Amino acid sequence: MRRNRPPLLDAHAHLDQYDDAHLPAVLAALAAQRIFTIAVSMDAASYARTCAIAARSPWVMPAFGVHPWHAATAWQTRHTWLHHLAEAPLFGEIGLDTVWAPPNTLDVQRRIFHLFLEAAAARHLLINLHTKGAEAEIRDNLRAFGITPAIIHWYSGPLDVLDDLIADGHVFTIGVELPYTPHIQAIARRIPLGQLLTETDNSGGLPWLTGETGMPHHLHGVLTHLAALRGLSVDEVRAHVWHNWRHLCATYRLEVR
Repeated sequence: MRRNRPPLLDAHAHLDQYDDAHLPAVLAALAAQRIFTIAVSMDAASYARTCAIAARSPWVMPAFGVHPWHAATAWQTRHTWLHHLAEAPLFGEIGLDTVWAPPNTLDVQRRIFHLFLEAAAARHLLINLHTKGAEAEIRDNLRAFGITPAIIHWYSGPLDVLDDLIADGHVFTIGVELPYTPHIQAIARRIPLGQLLTETDNSGGLPWLTGETGMPHHLHGVLTHLAALRGLSVDEVRAHVWHNWRHLCATYRLEVR
């Protein structure tokens, strides 16, 4: 009976951040717990390790990205990674950050972000977005490039921009901050069930909240809290999330796992 349930989805994790000592246990947990994981990257080196990890597990899909925190360095070495814009199966983690990124990097963040948006629009690729402090600008960019739906990772911005992004058809990850922050809880209530995904942001999403290293099993807590918040069973949330992922796969011609 349990095997008839759909897999779980971790729509945003950084598997390359696990060291070689811990990675085998992480990959084993993904298989044992049936957690399909979108493994995003921070830059070209991160993507290379992510691809190597994905080759070891059918439960992992690699995404190429340049995180806004790495924009300044990545711009200087762009000749080493621009070819990935024509090859990668999906893009992430990409976006803009006016809160935590190094100061005075917004212009170069925008240059890199626009390269990714141009490539995503031309190739009809799914993108996985970081939006901290730049939610309205990213909304406008997605409209300008005609990209929808995108995965909005760990949205924590204003509710009016959230409503615009919902109306535009984007999907949103809810993750490990859910039990701790009323604003995240309000966001999780507001997103339609047909636009909800789950994530962990492992391995680094949890330490600043609890001091623990994020592991695959923490996704179960996300589902439990999300189900309670929405007045649903865990299995109902699981089914909605997996249906939403399958819809994204169909939209972007990704392999359905």
